[in-house]
Amino acid sequence: MPARHIPRIILSLVIAGAALAQDSGLSNPPVEDKRAFGVLPNNRTTEASLPFAPLTAKRKMTIAVKDSFAAPLGLTTGVFASLYQLEDQNPSFGQGLSGYAKRLGTSFGDQMVGNMMTEGVMPTLLHEDPRYFRVGTGSRWSRVRSAVAQIMVTRTDSGGRTFNFSEWGGNAAAVALSNAWYPDTRTATENIEKLAIQCATDAFSNVLKEFWPDVKRHFERRREVKRERELRRLTAPPAPESASAASGQ
Repeated sequence: MPARHIPRIILSLVIAGAALAQDSGLSNPPVEDKRAFGVLPNNRTTEASLPFAPLTAKRKMTIAVKDSFAAPLGLTTGVFASLYQLEDQNPSFGQGLSGYAKRLGTSFGDQMVGNMMTEGVMPTLLHEDPRYFRVGTGSRWSRVRSAVAQIMVTRTDSGGRTFNFSEWGGNAAAVALSNAWYPDTRTATENIEKLAIQCATDAFSNVLKEFWPDVKRHFERRREVKRERELRRLTAPPAPESASAASGQ
């Protein structure tokens, strides 16, 4: 694999590792949260334990639009654009502010088109469910396996299971469309690499969504313990005067 892809892979591994490092033994029902880690759009996550109900085509497109134009997407777009700038991907873009602006725009295009294709267009056409079904219980690695497996197998609108054509076909279509704005990376090999990296990124995204409620509860409990300690300190009665102090009066 070309060296220019290594920083992106490392970035994904570091983020995923942070999620896996947390205690996953908690099983309290998570609170609905549309921003995993405060950044990652979380509009299509649902609980696997809930009764299955299919999404309408309108709902699928709504989820895709929300994920494609979410405000925090600007942060991830900027991160990837910076990596592309450092790697000097597509040298025809140049460097400096002009080159960065081009990479910023194309990076946003990659994510927007990818989201629309994999979460809205393809699931509607193929009658597949674009949601991530969070397990929430079990061992850490069983949950990781489930998160990654959903890149390969997804649910249909009828509640069955099938190969995730929406994920792979949608990202393949997005990669093909991206050739319109990437003049320097249009070979078959480069397109296959981009497809593999996009699907791997989506797998890591599933892992983050799987463990985010656990991470959030961990920090909420730490804050609660800290507040309780501070409250006890403020309401504690004053310490009695020492005997020596009393005898000296």
